[in-house]
Amino acid sequence: MDFIKVTGKTVDDALTEGLVKLGTTSDMVEYHVLEKGSTGFLGIGSKPAVIEIRKKFTLEDVIRNFLNDVFRAMNMQVEVLIDKSEDSKVISVELKGEDMGVLIGKRGQTLDSLQYLVNLAANKQSEEYVKVKLDTEDYRRRRRETLENLARNIAYKVKRSRRPVALEPMNPFERRVIHSALQSDKFVSTHSEGDEPFRHVVVAPKKNYNRQERRFSGNDIELR
Repeated sequence: MDFIKVTGKTVDDALTEGLVKLGTTSDMVEYHVLEKGSTGFLGIGSKPAVIEIRKKFTLEDVIRNFLNDVFRAMNMQVEVLIDKSEDSKVISVELKGEDMGVLIGKRGQTLDSLQYLVNLAANKQSEEYVKVKLDTEDYRRRRRETLENLARNIAYKVKRSRRPVALEPMNPFERRVIHSALQSDKFVSTHSEGDEPFRHVVVAPKKNYNRQERRFSGNDIELR
């Protein structure tokens, strides 16, 4: 928001007038004095005080304004709900509206790109690093569950074939989900290979896994 110029008999009067115009309180504005004003002699030659004042920008304002500009350019009506964590280092943003599939994109690529840009915009205005998490229609949770199921199925395949399996390229968040889902598995290990944007997870049998007999029971394997 740009500064507005306000006048009053004194600086305090001008400040009060500015707060009324902006509809806020003194702790939420920044201002500087252009003219301190003077009463003159017996009222003759008096000059009003002049200040420039504007609302302070908060990170929530920066995020909301950035997203609203993007959605306006896309001709989309989207409600932006912002929730800041207690330590103010993580800001969760929920987007609500019609046809949110457009914002999600293929495998969440559009949502990830928008989240990346929002983080750049927010941290440009922040003295300390903050992480902005963008979500819509509970996509992040649903995607995590899909990836965890994929990880278990791939692990089962690796245990049966005793051969490593390379997954499709994934972003850092999705790769972390795969690694986390299989980190406690006794019989397979995971690692990432390749360069972005083609970096992918490889699920492989552990080298110290000596097999005498294997028995399949559902999606589990018992070795003895």
